[in-house]
Amino acid sequence: MTRAPRTVFTLCNSTQPRSRHERASQAWVAQRLASTLGWRFGGEHGQRRSPVRPYFVPDETLVADQAARLGIDSEDDLFGGVVPHPFVASKVITHPLPSPDTAAPEGWSHGLSTALADAVLPGFSVFDPAAIEPAGQRLLALGGALRLKEPQARGGLGQYRVANLEALRSLAATLEPDAVRRDGIVLELNLEHATTCSVGEIRVGGRRLAYLGVQRQAGDRRGNPVYAGSSLRVVRGGLDALQAVASGAAEREALRCARIYDAAVAAAWPGFFASRRNYDVLSGLDAQGRWRCGVLEQSWRLGGASPAEIIALAAFEQAGAAQALEVSCHESHDPAHLAPAAAQVHFHDPSATHGPLLKYAQLEDPHGHPA
Repeated sequence: MTRAPRTVFTLCNSTQPRSRHERASQAWVAQRLASTLGWRFGGEHGQRRSPVRPYFVPDETLVADQAARLGIDSEDDLFGGVVPHPFVASKVITHPLPSPDTAAPEGWSHGLSTALADAVLPGFSVFDPAAIEPAGQRLLALGGALRLKEPQARGGLGQYRVANLEALRSLAATLEPDAVRRDGIVLELNLEHATTCSVGEIRVGGRRLAYLGVQRQAGDRRGNPVYAGSSLRVVRGGLDALQAVASGAAEREALRCARIYDAAVAAAWPGFFASRRNYDVLSGLDAQGRWRCGVLEQSWRLGGASPAEIIALAAFEQAGAAQALEVSCHESHDPAHLAPAAAQVHFHDPSATHGPLLKYAQLEDPHGHPA
């Protein structure tokens, strides 16, 4: 498929400074995307101008007014997404308010929680510090523990397992009240023996790919569990095309939940659009031993699996490519970990003091080995 050439720029939009490994991954994705589609790479936006229309790879989901200033009109103009309000890009939209009359940001959709009821875990999003304890009590009454999550955190960070009311009170006392009022806080039923499934799709340069797979966790250098990568099966088409490769009841249910979530958000905020759509779906056992499955959060921006997505995009461009491909991405905190010879490394710094020391992605053969 031939389209007018573009110049690909990275866009640093976050209010929080990004780490070296995140910036390196962002630049790698932008460069590889440009190379795959026959476009130019223009570096960081603002440093260079291009005679052709720019294409952006932002580090955050954009808000509509930001996108308009950049000339971003549709999903064809960026690798990421555009939302009408900042909170729509965070975890808080996954769950309802504790009650309809509690505090919420302007633009909140009260109907979204009804549409998502069968696709998410029991939980609440809270914007009033005083409402944290009663909302948590309601979840603890279901049995077992709950999980308190900061809505902007990434990679499994910023979340805490809370086993009882006393622990909830202690943790809530450490939260900054103004931050809760501004950004909210998420309370969600905790599951044990859980697996996180990644469901998503990308739409780039007239191509459309979808993927389904499983995330991995590992300990960082302090022993804390963090995101360690994903193994994905990728097909041509959108989320509906994944029905053919979903393996087992858990993956089929994860796909069903992700599709409900994707459609419900589009209905709640018609101005929303995204070329990169990723949904983390958790399945596991509650305190009664009941199996549950639900979407944890959405990602309409560059993510941990994006290098693997771009490797798949490049592979599908090759003549004779299979109908389905397997790719993986890896993040390691182990200084002794070396990337396989066939891997494409997008960050490696054994002396890094924060975050992973090594990040790479690779195309797998059908048996899960590096191709």
